Amino acid sequence: MVGIVGYGAYVPCYRIKAEDIALQWGNDPVAVKRGLLLEEKTVPGLDEDTITISASAAKHALLRAGIDAKEIGALYVGSESHPYAVKPSGTVLVDALGIGPDVHVSDYEFACKAGTESMFVAYSHVKSGLMKYAFGIGSDTSQGAPGDALEYTASAGGAAFIFGKDHVAAEVVDTYSYTSDTADFWRREGEFYPQHTGRFTGEPAYFRHVVNAGKGILDKSGFKAEDFTYAVFHMPNGKFPMKAGKILGFTKEQIEQGWLVPIMGNTYSGSSPMGLTAVLDVAKEDDLILLVSFGSGAGSDAFIFRVTERLKEIQDRAPHTRDMLDANKRYLNYAQYAKHRGKIIMNE
Repeated sequence: MVGIVGYGAYVPCYRIKAEDIALQWGNDPVAVKRGLLLEEKTVPGLDEDTITISASAAKHALLRAGIDAKEIGALYVGSESHPYAVKPSGTVLVDALGIGPDVHVSDYEFACKAGTESMFVAYSHVKSGLMKYAFGIGSDTSQGAPGDALEYTASAGGAAFIFGKDHVAAEVVDTYSYTSDTADFWRREGEFYPQHTGRFTGEPAYFRHVVNAGKGILDKSGFKAEDFTYAVFHMPNGKFPMKAGKILGFTKEQIEQGWLVPIMGNTYSGSSPMGLTAVLDVAKEDDLILLVSFGSGAGSDAFIFRVTERLKEIQDRAPHTRDMLDANKRYLNYAQYAKHRGKIIMNE
């Protein structure tokens, strides 16, 4: 049995409401919230970035796993907002967490699926027997240009997972990936904000990959939608994951526990992994969980997890994701938000 032995999440305490962004740019707040199914989003603090968010999530994962950090054989962190263009995020993390120096480290980028990419590699190393435990992390302080549609959703947060063969809390039953060259969203070297092709992001990119990854893993595993207690899909906005789930035969009740985007926004590489942490916070033994990520460019990773009896033992060893989202909120107006996000570059 190979699977998750510890998991954790982290979200900043700062928030901005969708209506405050809409009013800044002269847009209708009601229409924006209705169109995106979004109320507010998280905002990184002045001293928070992908590394600090990853470290906090990883510490929560270690608390739940109850293992010596020195036993971790690899650490992979996926993000599209790594603080450095050249210096890796992972080297800072292993020192901060007390891992290594006998450890393999790598940073990953694949738009919003960099998190599940790191999870897939960590899981594969453990499954192969190369190491006892491995970390897979997805974290972002997402970028959206001022006045762009992405500004309403681009948020901050992260999730971390320790994969191992001992004391497994959620077994990996199966995996599947679906990938193609579909350029719906990109950011060239040196550019501060990403660009996107608007509505092209929907059908040719998000839905094609998420739905086919979902169908692929269901066909491969032999399971049907009704066999699952929970399903988590990448959340660029509130509508997309619900529509994808419906196409695949899942109900709103199966999706809504991990459907964090209305109160969190899109944490890019942390989006679907954070949804998974919210599900693991409440799941019970023998529950089946489907996870399907999405990354522009484009691709989706799919996982099926089966919960073991150990999950109940570790759920309360660290803060629950929804509790962190609901507690200690500090709201910013648009001027404060702009300061937190650093240099503002106006669209031409």
